[in-house]
Amino acid sequence: MRKKSLNVKKRNLNKSTFFLNQIFIKKIYKIFDRNVKGIDKALVAISGGPDSLALAFLAKCYSIHNQKKFHYALVDHNLRKESSSESKIVAKLLKKIDINCKILVWRGKKPNSNIQKIARNKRYQLLFKECNRLKVNKLLLGHQINDLHENFFLRMIRGSGLKGLTSLGKNSVFSNMEILRPLINLKKKDLENLALKVFGTFMKDPSNKNEDFTRVRIRKILKDFDEEGLDFKKINLTINNLKSANEALDFYTRKNIVDNATYIKKKKSFHLNKNFFNNPNEVLLRSISSIFQILSGRYYAPRGKKLMRLISQMTLQKDLKKATLGGCIVEKVKETVIICEE
Repeated sequence: MRKKSLNVKKRNLNKSTFFLNQIFIKKIYKIFDRNVKGIDKALVAISGGPDSLALAFLAKCYSIHNQKKFHYALVDHNLRKESSSESKIVAKLLKKIDINCKILVWRGKKPNSNIQKIARNKRYQLLFKECNRLKVNKLLLGHQINDLHENFFLRMIRGSGLKGLTSLGKNSVFSNMEILRPLINLKKKDLENLALKVFGTFMKDPSNKNEDFTRVRIRKILKDFDEEGLDFKKINLTINNLKSANEALDFYTRKNIVDNATYIKKKKSFHLNKNFFNNPNEVLLRSISSIFQILSGRYYAPRGKKLMRLISQMTLQKDLKKATLGGCIVEKVKETVIICEE
């Protein structure tokens, strides 16, 4: 390498990793490094909030130290008139540490209701599409421990089962995509301090103050609980215990699909035999949900109530005329249930 190129590389290294000299940032980086060890390529999802900016900085440092290739992408949902300009501000902030961030724009008609859920689904779709384009199968997200607690209580008031209550884990797999949350055990406040130290600022999403959204109301309640001295370590212990039970159910779910479902590649369909349905309700629900996710390509399966209603029809009725749900078509012919892509 020519001397000029070496000087440029050294300058970029110093610029991007300078803040690792701060003791509190070095501690956070060690946790991040441990959680992403061995990753060669990944797409880092950015939003502009403190969590994702901290994630971007840590990923950049890791990629430099380990000579790995990380890509960065931000989704502009286009739900507010300011969103495009805010996306450009975030991209400019990331230039400070030599990150080129691609902006993925959600085009087309926007929803009038259930906005957060639909926007979240669209974000995943755009990020997965970018992963496929880049030929990477690892996606890094900036969820932290406050998100874990919010998700737990949100799912609890919705009456979710074990899978829903423990859905925000450190690692999860969707289709062939591995989703990593290397900051899941870190506090939001620590990540805010990191983002302010490195970038001097971060974006604040006004929807985070809109109490029309259930998640925002839960966030406020948890903040009040924290001020009252609630021991969140005990909540973490509860979540970890539930995760152990969830892993056991996942084992039997995978076994049910392997033993009692046949994938027909040419028709992009699953054929389920009668033994598929001879399982406890939770295993059966998870098995169907997994098949829906695989065929539809959607991160989220249909809601549990809709799936349970469909399962009831599939088990009680001898024949089931074609029904559409969650991007899939379902029908029953004699004792075989066929699920295919819509």
